[in-house]
Amino acid sequence: MSISMRVLRCMPSVVLRRNACRRSLSSSTSLWHKVDIKNGPGLQHFIANSVSPSTQQEIDTSEVDIPYIDNVSGDGQKVYFDVYGCQMNVNDTEVVWSILQAKGYEKTDEVLLADVILVVTCAIREGAETKVWNQLRNYRGLKKKRNRDKPPLRIGVLGCMAERLKEQLIEKERSVDIVAGPDSYRDLPRLLALSRDRHTAVNVMLSHDETYADVMPVRLDQNSKTAYVTIMRGCDNMCTYCIVPFTRGRERSRPISSIVDEIRYLSQQGIKEVTLLGQNVNSYRDLSEQQHFVAADTNLAKGFKTVYKSKKGGRRFADLLDRVASIDPEMRIRFTSPHPKDFPDEVLEVIRERANVCKHLHLPAQSGCSSVLERMRRGYTREAYIDLVQHIREMVPRVSICSDFICGFCGESEEDFKETITLMRTVVYNWMFIFMYSLREKTTAHRRLKDDVPDEEKRRRIEIMHQTLRMITEQTNKTQLGTRQLILVEGASKRSRQVLAGRNEANIKVNFPAGLLPMSPDSQERRPVEPGDYVVVEVGFLSLLYLILF
Repeated sequence: MSISMRVLRCMPSVVLRRNACRRSLSSSTSLWHKVDIKNGPGLQHFIANSVSPSTQQEIDTSEVDIPYIDNVSGDGQKVYFDVYGCQMNVNDTEVVWSILQAKGYEKTDEVLLADVILVVTCAIREGAETKVWNQLRNYRGLKKKRNRDKPPLRIGVLGCMAERLKEQLIEKERSVDIVAGPDSYRDLPRLLALSRDRHTAVNVMLSHDETYADVMPVRLDQNSKTAYVTIMRGCDNMCTYCIVPFTRGRERSRPISSIVDEIRYLSQQGIKEVTLLGQNVNSYRDLSEQQHFVAADTNLAKGFKTVYKSKKGGRRFADLLDRVASIDPEMRIRFTSPHPKDFPDEVLEVIRERANVCKHLHLPAQSGCSSVLERMRRGYTREAYIDLVQHIREMVPRVSICSDFICGFCGESEEDFKETITLMRTVVYNWMFIFMYSLREKTTAHRRLKDDVPDEEKRRRIEIMHQTLRMITEQTNKTQLGTRQLILVEGASKRSRQVLAGRNEANIKVNFPAGLLPMSPDSQERRPVEPGDYVVVEVGFLSLLYLILF
């Protein structure tokens, strides 16, 4: 009898043994605390002990093959990635590619050459989902036109939309073969193997501890000098408008050691800028080091509150930020997306004191009206937010601030909207991301509030917000005239190969003429400016004057 068959036969006995243990342990609480489950027998133990005594000695239990988990080779099949949504989706795709590459898959940038199309989705707004539905119809056409001499084209939907709309994806879009949520990417090789037999393979289980900390992402753009590093996943904030807690699960953080190792590796690969990612990045807390470090019980900035109980102990975001900044002084460090409540002075001190931590903060406000913020369950008032901005600017001089705003949330009156406009003008943001509110199923707003602002009114208000943004950015840009700024070169601009593009510390794109740099400070030899170089430019009216290598 094969080992795999014996595994199936021994499973019921395993379940019975566990149930018996539970019954016996329930009668003795003290005994339960003495049991170390992690040191108990694993699946390999039961496989090895399920064979006959005469053959048992021939099996090395440390290398027992588990066929339905490990034998899922890609055999050189080509995968095409179609990525939507936030920066975390980009990094998730790099995690997925790392997992599939290790199983023998190949990546292609030509959709017509693909054997597998994986659509990495976003569910935070209705518009993002509409784009995915439209694209799936296009891929269904490719599937029908597939040459019969080739294996069938398979289509997978990954990420937040897969988690939120699993039933609709299977029933409505019958061309979808794989549905995988954000916490099931390790299972993709098995799901892909199942789909070869024309089965629809689904895994949308959320996890309380999955962070992919041991998976080294493989960057999609090997030529880029910037990279994303996810430091935490999920969110506990439960803002009433937000679907993230339902699609990405509870908040959990990667160990600092794994993050430091990844960023050190990126530094060795020549990466010049890293952005730390998380749904609530500055609530990071590494509880794996709790026994070595006891921090304050709260991250909350003054005037802010939260609906969940703050975690105790462990290392917090300020510790991580300081460790990461010390890896490579010439590597820029950014982070997004933070919550305003998690900006204690320790975080601001690291930003101020570490030269390579960008003096640029993403500080999502969402609304400028306290009553709307309360309905959003943001945990702060308009006044507390303004006080925080003033405090940040006192502690970190010349800091640039950008923000997110939602237009037309449930119950937003004209007076509420005007308060948002006045907040935009009061803070004077360097940039803003403005979104029209769309009701999402499962959220508190969907259950308890009414989306009562008409779409026509939302469009009118969002146009006013964009006009206000243009006025503010025009004013802030004028203040930059004549200043010299450090630019990280990204490559040729869209205008011309004779014009290069890069970003300053405020993450604003800057175009400047291509030029030559000295090979070294004392050298007469020169070379062209390349991606990854730092240059200093002087901001002018019509163009940027290239000055020196930094």
